[in-house]
Amino acid sequence: MHEITSSLVDWSRAQFALTAMFHWIFVPLTLGLGFIMAVMHTIYYRSNGDPQWRKTTRFWQKIFAVNFAIGIATGIILEFEFGANWSNYSWLVGDIFGAPLAIEGVLAFFMEATFVAVLFFGWNSAKISKGFHLASAWLTIGGATISAIWILVANAWMQHPVGWHFNPDTARTEMTSFAALVTSPFFLSKFLHTVLSSWMLAATVVVGIASWYLLKKRETRFALDSIKVGAIVGLVGIVLAGFTGHSSAVTITSTQPMKLAAMESLENGGKGIGMFGVPKALSLLATFDADGYIPGTNDIINGYTKADGTRELSVAEKMQRGKDTIQALKDYRLAKKAGNDALAAAIAKTKLTDENFKYFGYGYFKTPADAKPPVGLTYFAFRLMVILGVLFFVFFIIVLVKMKKNTFANAGWLQRTAIVAIPLAYIASQAGWVVAEVGRQPWAIQDILPVMAATSSLSAASVVLTFFLFLILFVILLAAELRILFTQIKNGPETEEIHY
Repeated sequence: MHEITSSLVDWSRAQFALTAMFHWIFVPLTLGLGFIMAVMHTIYYRSNGDPQWRKTTRFWQKIFAVNFAIGIATGIILEFEFGANWSNYSWLVGDIFGAPLAIEGVLAFFMEATFVAVLFFGWNSAKISKGFHLASAWLTIGGATISAIWILVANAWMQHPVGWHFNPDTARTEMTSFAALVTSPFFLSKFLHTVLSSWMLAATVVVGIASWYLLKKRETRFALDSIKVGAIVGLVGIVLAGFTGHSSAVTITSTQPMKLAAMESLENGGKGIGMFGVPKALSLLATFDADGYIPGTNDIINGYTKADGTRELSVAEKMQRGKDTIQALKDYRLAKKAGNDALAAAIAKTKLTDENFKYFGYGYFKTPADAKPPVGLTYFAFRLMVILGVLFFVFFIIVLVKMKKNTFANAGWLQRTAIVAIPLAYIASQAGWVVAEVGRQPWAIQDILPVMAATSSLSAASVVLTFFLFLILFVILLAAELRILFTQIKNGPETEEIHY
């Protein structure tokens, strides 16, 4: 057994962040490009086998396939890290967290594995009808989306735990309502925002790559068709992502006020709080009241009165309740071990209630300041995400206007902008991940389990070693994928006109 030190916790977090952010390079492109290629496949189907749309659809399906394969590999690494680096977390919440991941593995992977094979090997098969082949395209992206659903159900529960009960006999949380997990407003907002922002990212990739062909004076119709579909999907995605982002902000106002305060670098809250230089904007957006009260980080640490008149405990008070609950759990287990069931029952009834256990995680803090997330990183990541989101909204409108006027093919400046926009879309996507995950620190499970108590008992040196091994592996994988993608792009879409 190794002592859980701050170095171990920091390196464990760094390794998981490295893996998650690398995995997140592939997830949004899979979700978004899968939808776009299914739309293109539908257009091909409705065109009665237009060879140009066949060529367009098959090209983007190849790009999807490369990205899809690498994404699955990195996702598997993430799930192994829960057991390797976060065994205390897995022990405490595995009965809840494992359920959606199991469903994802059984249902989503089955759909993806089955229909992706039909999709890619069914183009020239006489045994597969046009209709079923089209259905396989939608079922492939359906499987990927279902996969995202269950992963985000698990993640949303970490951010806002619902439908659970603590069992003192096993020292584990247990699910009491599966419906509560899948109908949580936190999950619904998070899922929709993730999928819609993925449409934006994939659309940017499609428009950018297609613009490269126009700059090279190659495959003009293919490029313009791709840009039209991509830009429409991108504009729809960015507009709807704005609404779902607002919905998420409303949800975290009540469930994660510290994250909201960090996003705005708000130390001292109040009524009528502004945002991005606009007076009262944050209060209006978060509470639907221009004079609504928004607590700052200091208010949350010191305690404050909520809008409904109830008082939110200070972090110091929550720490004391958490310590009392931890001690009560120890006393309960000692009473059980001694065979004193009456004492154990009394402790469970009075001190190990769900009301007390919701402060369990605070008992691991050393000072109230431990409850404060990295404000600077959260603040700037949020602004970067929003600013880039606005720019992409303008970008897609300009692209569609140029397409409407049939002048995009001659707009070299806009084509070059589209290529530059590809890395910016990834930066915006990663910034959103940082806001969601860094902003909820120091919690692995909000209010229940801080990261300092979730880590496995390992040597920090072993985690450092695997961190750099993963870093090398990820660099190699990314280089390999980019080489394959660039080769596919350089070769261009297939020229043969083979029909069903």
